[in-house]
Amino acid sequence: MSYTVINPATEEAMETVEHVDLEGVDAAVALATKAQKEWARLNPADRAAALRRFADAVDGDVETLAQLEVRNSGHPIGQARWEAEHVRNVLEYYAATPERMFGKQIPVAGGIDMTFQEPLGVVGVITPWNFPMTIAAWGFAPALAAGNAVLLKPAEWTPLSSIRLGQLALESGLPEGLFQVLPGKGSIVGERFVTHESIRKVVFTGSTEVGKKIMAGCAHQVKRVTLELGGKSANIVFADADLEKAAATAPYAVFENAGQDCCARSRILVERKAYDRFLELLEPAVKGVKVGDPTLESTEMGPLVSKGHFDSVSSFIDSDAPVAFRGSAPEGDGFWFAPTVLTPTSRKHRSMTEEIFGPVVSVVPFDDEADALELTNSTEYGLSGSIWTRDVGRAIRIARGVESGNLSVNSHSSVRYNTPFGGFKQSGLGRELGPDAHLAFTETKNVFIPAD
Repeated sequence: MSYTVINPATEEAMETVEHVDLEGVDAAVALATKAQKEWARLNPADRAAALRRFADAVDGDVETLAQLEVRNSGHPIGQARWEAEHVRNVLEYYAATPERMFGKQIPVAGGIDMTFQEPLGVVGVITPWNFPMTIAAWGFAPALAAGNAVLLKPAEWTPLSSIRLGQLALESGLPEGLFQVLPGKGSIVGERFVTHESIRKVVFTGSTEVGKKIMAGCAHQVKRVTLELGGKSANIVFADADLEKAAATAPYAVFENAGQDCCARSRILVERKAYDRFLELLEPAVKGVKVGDPTLESTEMGPLVSKGHFDSVSSFIDSDAPVAFRGSAPEGDGFWFAPTVLTPTSRKHRSMTEEIFGPVVSVVPFDDEADALELTNSTEYGLSGSIWTRDVGRAIRIARGVESGNLSVNSHSSVRYNTPFGGFKQSGLGRELGPDAHLAFTETKNVFIPAD
């Protein structure tokens, strides 16, 4: 079984990637189990040095990784280079972890009590197609740092950069079997991660629907899970905000990566007395987004990832869609979709409730702080969001009231490798990144030693 990768900007067939079958997964697990035991016994300084060498290998291959992502995923080259560099940065950050796996000495009567953070064993990481490299690193870097082995299953559509990372791991000197990339179908490779008793944890990024199935499957073995799922994030703009800056930056909070981002601020909520002015400012900003050839340095937005996904996004722009204005996109071959702004009159419109995962944003008015919070939280998701106001007290009140894991004030930053990332409600379970991410790949062991 295999899959032929399609360039989303040209619709040209590229590499054919062989898929791993069930027997291949089991063989990989056996190899990983052996490698993990040896890896966990290494001097922590040696594990740290090995991760730094892996980071150096990625650093030396940034351009190759970026070009793979351009061809495979349609990411603009500037964005793709950032993503490859981000993988390097994540590896460098967690390379400090092995020598800082601190336990605790707890005061007790009659002896000494201490804790250890023990690795889980073999971890299965299942990544999505929208950010193949970066999201993979969020799982494998802290897992390896904590002393685990990792099996990585990339999305079927976008496996190329992950396969290259697996090659770089071996070239850098990581032990064979410690970090393996297993291209294949979710129904085979991903499902086996869930059912195989020697895989102690599954890390999944993708749709909420699939995440629920993985969580239910892992429950049979009480298997650990980290889930980063869907989003329907809000960009909340109060009338006292810098409206020019808020409008100029809003397109990049939703149209980056062609809107294929679970953190996309796909709902813009504007205080009613500033609503008309904000739309006036937003229109030229949207029409100014440079959509086109992802190999060009000037391109800001590339194509959607596949024909199937193009059709899914297109379903939101039917003859009754409340389209206010659109940007432009190339015609001809490629899965191109123009940035689109909707102004629904109903808060129940599907563009306000469903995750579109494309370059489509809805702009609606709100009346006051209470109304803004009610509208923001009226979704099953709670992943990200932005708050625009010059009032510091209001910023704090709204930030504490929004049911979301990652918020920005007067900006749109959501993800930094040195701060925790994850969602409330049905946007996920657990946290990735930040100084404590490695702990999610360990068990706490308590040991008591009597004094007499």
